Amino acid sequence: MNNLKGKTAFITGASRGIGKAIAMRLAEDGANIAVVAKTKDPHPKLPGTVYSAVEDIESVGGKAIPCIADIRFEDQVQAAVEATVEEFGGIDILINDASAISLTPTLETSMKRFDLMFSVNVRGTFMCSKLSVPHLKRSENPHILNLSPPLNLDSKWFAHHVAYTMSKYGMSMCVLGMAEEFKKDGIAINALWPRTAIATAAVENLLGGKSAIKHSRKPEIVADAAYIILTKPSKETTGNFFIDDEVLIEHGVTDLSKYSVEPNARLIPDFFLYGGGQT
Repeated sequence: MNNLKGKTAFITGASRGIGKAIAMRLAEDGANIAVVAKTKDPHPKLPGTVYSAVEDIESVGGKAIPCIADIRFEDQVQAAVEATVEEFGGIDILINDASAISLTPTLETSMKRFDLMFSVNVRGTFMCSKLSVPHLKRSENPHILNLSPPLNLDSKWFAHHVAYTMSKYGMSMCVLGMAEEFKKDGIAINALWPRTAIATAAVENLLGGKSAIKHSRKPEIVADAAYIILTKPSKETTGNFFIDDEVLIEHGVTDLSKYSVEPNARLIPDFFLYGGGQT
């Protein structure tokens, strides 16, 4: 498959960050994008809304519809899926990007925050997948891509934020199980995770402000890796836990420096992976 022109992607968390970057990359091919997020009004600390994302997507050649939805609620996700199918005729790609994070140890993790992470990360991913699969089965090259890490049971990835780790691994376990479950239907179900910190609001707010951003890569590295995965034949590409720079290198990209926010800066390794990224 050469491009995604006319294909429809249902992307959660697409109003900003990595989700929006993926939407923009797919839109460059002329893809249809369902921008699924709950930010309908500008947030004082976070950039972008569903509506501004739609405008940006259409400015680069894609078609988009705003889907105001909190993926914790089945009726809202179902309405977003139905609106997407009504507007574009189906769903070819599901990107499970929406995620909640709290890098807190057990005694400092409120049950409200625990419930939020599991409701969004695990339940939301499972539900969006469940409601999209009937439509994906009718696609010529159906893909589900979860923004979640490879499964690694080393205790170091649990010790400092066990609730968050369990919730992200829940998304990865959806990949592990659903890839096998829906293999017969030809649906590719994969995970993608960044090698390094990515310059998003989450990194700025949680990992050291502007300083952390300087030592991060741009969201476009994840978007470009996602594009490569999503244009592969679905029947030949499923059950994988991809790392963004590995995907690009295997695709022949030898210079990753353009993705660094600040050239030659030391890159912060992301969670769940050993070692740093390449510059």
